[in-house]
Amino acid sequence: MRTTDLEVGATFGPSEWLAIDQLRIDRFADATNDQQWIHTDPRRAAEGPFGSTVAHGFLTLSLLSPMFDELVSFEDATLTINYGLDRVRFPAPVPVWSKVRATFAVESVTQVEGGIQAAFASRVEREGSEKPVCVATMIVRFLR
Repeated sequence: MRTTDLEVGATFGPSEWLAIDQLRIDRFADATNDQQWIHTDPRRAAEGPFGSTVAHGFLTLSLLSPMFDELVSFEDATLTINYGLDRVRFPAPVPVWSKVRATFAVESVTQVEGGIQAAFASRVEREGSEKPVCVATMIVRFLR
């Protein structure tokens, strides 16, 4: 597909399911210095509001990039840049051992110097849950 073929309303996904294990959560906690017990202390978290540890919201958000890259590529783009995010929300938790996947729908496409910029309505779902775990508008630049 070429960047000139990208149209408002096009959808991509869902991506493959991605398992969220405790090691991934712990590594994210180490990388971000966010050691809150609901993420990193399985014993205490078992007694907490979610019944287990849960992934950081920002961990879930950071997984948008690899799930997006799995689904969207353009043969004429030499560089893809995450330009920003709008309206990020975490409507539901991601308990440890959950599986998540994402879908993306094109909201807008505009010309920018050197390529195009597109806004995607991104939705991350958790296996077995009707409520999404993350919704965000992801803004991406595809440069030629």
